[in-house]
Amino acid sequence: MLAAVLAGCSGFGGDVSLPANAPRVIGPDRDRDHVRLVRAFGGEGRAPQLQQLLTDVTNRLVMATDRPDEAFQVTILNSPVVNAFALPNGRLYVTRGSLALANDTSEVAAVLSHEIAHVTLRHASQRSELQARSALIERVAENVLNDAEEAAMAQNQARSTLASFSRAQELEADQTGVKVLARAGFDPFGAPRFLTSLGRSGTSSDGQTGDRLASHPSTNDRVSRALQAARRTELPNGETGRLAYLSALEGLSYGDDPADGVVKGRRFVHSRLGVAFEAPDGFSLENTSQAVLGSSADGDRRLLFDAADTPEGQSLEDVLRSTWTDTIEPGTLTTGTVNGLPVVTALSNGKEWTFRLSAVRIGSTTFRLIMATRGNRGDLESIFQQTLNSVRQVQPEEARRIRPLKLQIVVAQRGDTAQNLAARMPIDRPLERFLLINGLDRNASLKVGERYKIVVE
Repeated sequence: MLAAVLAGCSGFGGDVSLPANAPRVIGPDRDRDHVRLVRAFGGEGRAPQLQQLLTDVTNRLVMATDRPDEAFQVTILNSPVVNAFALPNGRLYVTRGSLALANDTSEVAAVLSHEIAHVTLRHASQRSELQARSALIERVAENVLNDAEEAAMAQNQARSTLASFSRAQELEADQTGVKVLARAGFDPFGAPRFLTSLGRSGTSSDGQTGDRLASHPSTNDRVSRALQAARRTELPNGETGRLAYLSALEGLSYGDDPADGVVKGRRFVHSRLGVAFEAPDGFSLENTSQAVLGSSADGDRRLLFDAADTPEGQSLEDVLRSTWTDTIEPGTLTTGTVNGLPVVTALSNGKEWTFRLSAVRIGSTTFRLIMATRGNRGDLESIFQQTLNSVRQVQPEEARRIRPLKLQIVVAQRGDTAQNLAARMPIDRPLERFLLINGLDRNASLKVGERYKIVVE
């Protein structure tokens, strides 16, 4: 179960008044999936000036499509992950992470144009039909023919077909998106610029394995094709809108929302829940709305840390038994304390993964720390104990010192370099982050009088 959860779609990777000629707005009661989706991504991001800019850009793009009468509405998601996607009903979503990565209006317009293209090209409905047909074939093979081997073969063929279909959809949405971008008067080269930043951010499909690599073309291929599409447009030098975008972007929250916990390197601190822990060397952490996920570089060692929803008075032993669906090895449940906190640990052996489980209680909240290794690696016990021993209660004074980060726009002065501007950023790997969010190469020189993004408290 943990392996499935931790195995990690960025398609490109308040009410706002609309102009009279804008498409109609989707009513908030039209889509229950919208409410669940927003909740899963940490809620709706509140940035009125930026929201207005995105709404205006969306309306302008829609009027340049072949379906200008369709309804679209864009929502900012309060998530640092770089992601954007669309629902078939015209709801568009873009995360804070994507907005922080974009450097002008044409780049964010390229993201929205790509997602609008998925909707106008009816990709979701086509994919749903293909999935339904594949599922039917699998059921016939398994239930009617009672042939598990043929069922598995049908499932693999279906996955291959769906992956290929999805790659074709992404490339088609890229091409259509660039055309609409140019028709709307935006710089069509905003698309390859944003795709280049997406690749550098590590959220592209390049170098990854599994379903995401199977279903998305490589970022290098997308950049190359987007450049070709931009050169073919009739408006090669459209509007970039850099100043307007950076002005609207200033003050946007950056990184994790302190209310949902903060990851700093290998450390995680949650001021509201009053808990902290540190992952082992070589692990990277990702804070999601449901849990903190961690993985070693090779993916063979993983962790999950979350708050378990437990009935009042339930023992820690029962927490592990009731929240873990696999078998807990007999005789491995052990009680103890860590940093003065009650804890229970256990062992579970799966087919491919070995799991070390723990439940720790702080006040009335129970937390689970689960670590896993693929196969029978000998270091599971040591990294588990090391991580478990770092779980501690966060005191109110420390919690008050955790301040949210935000984007600030600065004007480069004579003598400014990427290094000295990055040095003002209180985050891990500041130079790398500065170059990334500003779309700069490592050896790039700053232009005097140009505006750049930095991260401040």
